[in-house]
Amino acid sequence: MLNSVAAGRRQTGRAIAWQVAAAALVALACLWRDGRWSAAALFGGLAVVLAGWLSARIALGGGIGGAGPAVARLLAGVLAKWLLLVAALALGVLAFGLPPLPMLLAAVAVLVAQVLALALGR
Repeated sequence: MLNSVAAGRRQTGRAIAWQVAAAALVALACLWRDGRWSAAALFGGLAVVLAGWLSARIALGGGIGGAGPAVARLLAGVLAKWLLLVAALALGVLAFGLPPLPMLLAAVAVLVAQVLALALGR
């Protein structure tokens, strides 16, 4: 018997592992510039990972139910993900003074890693 909620949780775990690896690789690549760039890349990448994890918890947290509540959870998860991501990136730039370019590069790399993990995980 196939349980789509359990399969979704496994897929989420696989995607998060790929995302953490991508964030670490971008942070290592940014060491050529200086430690602040590496820290900014790590901060940006992990902000995307945290936002994705929160989104998955919201979207997949309600168990099996009707279509209406499932779609509402999905929309709430996506909204929470992007609000948290924008807030974290703004916090990194404005409060911590991190350079924005490595944060954005890491965020893009982590999102690409998520797409690859979900596409190759089938």
